[in-house]
Amino acid sequence: MKKLLPLLLLVLILGSCSEYQKVLKNQDVKAKYEMAEKFYDEGDFKRANRLLEQIASKYIGKPQGERVMFFFANSYYQIGQYNDAGYQFERFVKAYPRSEKMQEASFLGAKSYSYLSRKYSLDQTDTDKALLKIQNFINTYPDSEYLPEANEIAASLTRKKEKKALEIAKQFTKLGEFYDLEYSISAIKALENFMLDNPGTIYKEEALYYKTLAAYNLAINSHPNKKEERLKNANEAYGKLIKTFPETEFAKKANNMKEKIDKELQNYSK
Repeated sequence: MKKLLPLLLLVLILGSCSEYQKVLKNQDVKAKYEMAEKFYDEGDFKRANRLLEQIASKYIGKPQGERVMFFFANSYYQIGQYNDAGYQFERFVKAYPRSEKMQEASFLGAKSYSYLSRKYSLDQTDTDKALLKIQNFINTYPDSEYLPEANEIAASLTRKKEKKALEIAKQFTKLGEFYDLEYSISAIKALENFMLDNPGTIYKEEALYYKTLAAYNLAINSHPNKKEERLKNANEAYGKLIKTFPETEFAKKANNMKEKIDKELQNYSK
């Protein structure tokens, strides 16, 4: 009996595959719909999707159209084809604005685009698009059951954009240390804008440190007639860092800069 079970299972699988291929190739829309629904309910979204892809357009304007369109969009989502899922959910929302599935479709559509967001070091066009979609959902459905997850997605996407902006400013800071003073000036401006644009950022401590570093590099390497003012600016940047984050992880490096700043300023106090 134990030897027969695997054989019986294989027969059932082959029979199922054979029936699927048969329905997939014929022109019977109803048969495709019924089999697609069966696969969908069983969680076999890949095969359901292939069938729905063939018949979705046939059900536009028909009573089953809403059901088919939602299944079609969600099957893309379930198999990880998020670009297609986002597009199909948007089509569903436009076609069935009074649907009971409206809120779920809006959320899953926005969430689909969030999966297309790339690593922070790469182009963030898809992140911008996803953030706009998820924010529109939050604004439209402030009492939604999906709101906590939507807020988490929005926060994650926002952090990615913040990280991108911070890394650009940090690159200016590093270039200012070894090359042109203009890079340090650009770094300071970029970091100031970063903190203005993102007042609640989790990267504030890092931004304040790199502003201090950029201001220090600018001051130390400046022409004598600009050096005193820039040293004072660097001192002010250091003070802001220590006041905001008294136990900053950058304390050792910042304090070393502070000592050199104070030493340089002594030349002007004389």
